[in-house]
Amino acid sequence: MCAMPAAFRPARVEPRRLDELADRFGLATTGDGGVLLTGVTLNSEATGPGDLFVALQGVRAHGARFAASAAANGAVAVLTDAAGADEALASGLPVVVAPEPREILGDVAAWLYHTDVDRPLLLGVTGTNGKTSTAHLIGGILDQVGVPAGLSSTAERHVGAERRVAGLTTPEATELHALIARMREAGVEAAAIEVSAQGLSRHRLDGVVFDVAGFTNLSHDHLDDYPDLDAYFAAKAVLFQPDRSRRAVVSLDTEWGARVVAEAGVPVTTISLKGRAAADWTVEVTAETREHTALTLSGPAGETLATKIPVLGQHMAANAGLAIVMLLEAGFPFDRLSAALGGPDGITTHLPGRTELVSGPGAPSIYVDFGHSPHAFRETLAAVRAVATGKVIMVFGADGDRDTTKRADMARAAVEGSDILVITDHHPRFEDPASIRATLMAAAQEAAPEHPLYEEGDPKKAIRLAVSLASPEDSILWAGPGHQNYRDIQGVRTPYSARHEARSALQEAGYQAAPSRDLAS
Repeated sequence: MCAMPAAFRPARVEPRRLDELADRFGLATTGDGGVLLTGVTLNSEATGPGDLFVALQGVRAHGARFAASAAANGAVAVLTDAAGADEALASGLPVVVAPEPREILGDVAAWLYHTDVDRPLLLGVTGTNGKTSTAHLIGGILDQVGVPAGLSSTAERHVGAERRVAGLTTPEATELHALIARMREAGVEAAAIEVSAQGLSRHRLDGVVFDVAGFTNLSHDHLDDYPDLDAYFAAKAVLFQPDRSRRAVVSLDTEWGARVVAEAGVPVTTISLKGRAAADWTVEVTAETREHTALTLSGPAGETLATKIPVLGQHMAANAGLAIVMLLEAGFPFDRLSAALGGPDGITTHLPGRTELVSGPGAPSIYVDFGHSPHAFRETLAAVRAVATGKVIMVFGADGDRDTTKRADMARAAVEGSDILVITDHHPRFEDPASIRATLMAAAQEAAPEHPLYEEGDPKKAIRLAVSLASPEDSILWAGPGHQNYRDIQGVRTPYSARHEARSALQEAGYQAAPSRDLAS
């Protein structure tokens, strides 16, 4: 079973008194209000000395049940609601009661970690697809211009040169503010943070105001969390109001970008791929190869920056343009960015599990990607097709216990963009994986009855099947697993790496694989 990765925390925090917290947020306290707080956490197992343990109502139990465990691990007080107060008091710790603790959690964490008054420059990226890539591109560009950088993405957390595998796309407010405080402590000057709709809806971003917010796109996804696309859009749109950001850069490559511009309460700069929409900045793809995409970014005053990125696709070029313009809007001079990125190597950032090429020379090109929506499939398959010299083979599965309404569209997009399709399992969670595959198979067969189609439930066998069907000039896209190092089966995170399996499949077939750049979990 995979353990959740350890969160970053600052080494030193100026203590705050519990009664000061109660006064600041207008809360009632029972017990010693003079205890000193140096941290805040939702996880009793991750609690350390001096922590305020936050006990919330969960799906299966109230967090107050774990207050005694938190106390044994060093917690000095508990923040909870009225329903958890008595059980929290039984732990022997002082208790602070709030009507809705989650709604103040971000502001409490910001106050405790002092991130409300002292923090790095923050750049937040939201959208259905491209958030992780754009955040990593921002972080990589900062490294290239010599700025100590931080990162929080679906894939990884970075504090300068220290890197760890991530947990949630947007960490809980307690973890996020601890991460920002650790960045400040380590001398980080600017940080890129991936912002999910769920993170905004569930108060994980509370207490954070971004210097620049970016919007990539919006398409069919997460309709298990939101009733329709309008509600999903509204969840993201709050990022572009003055209590969440100071200014914004918005891609007009989907129709939703224009809505962001119309509804934003902060100054907005726009960007688009050339020919898609009229925008302040445009991105033009000038060359595509197996390993790189070259692009030119053009600005409203005639500025041009020619560079390249080490991944495939026009959508990735759009992400790179968004990253650069966000940094320009944050105050970085154009000449400084141009000097760093305009050389023969371009932007050298590693994008974990984003059309990541795991093949060596002379082998079929295998790309492992995190895309898991119809829009992402279309964009990535088009990118692979643009550089393919032979057939395009696709391997994919669908998440269990997640948005079921997109599955048929995923299968149709996969059929339309591939020459051969292999359907397998992904994260079945508590669903029957055979039932998920049956839905995908039926939609694929309905879309193209004659399309070469295979079903193999075991993803280890599925990628080996795809390699057996491929010639050296062919390309294989394995969509879904991306950077992840586990599979979720019946609620258990089983260790698993698609990138490792793809490399192994190549080597077993006598081909050369690319060196691994995976982070240890």
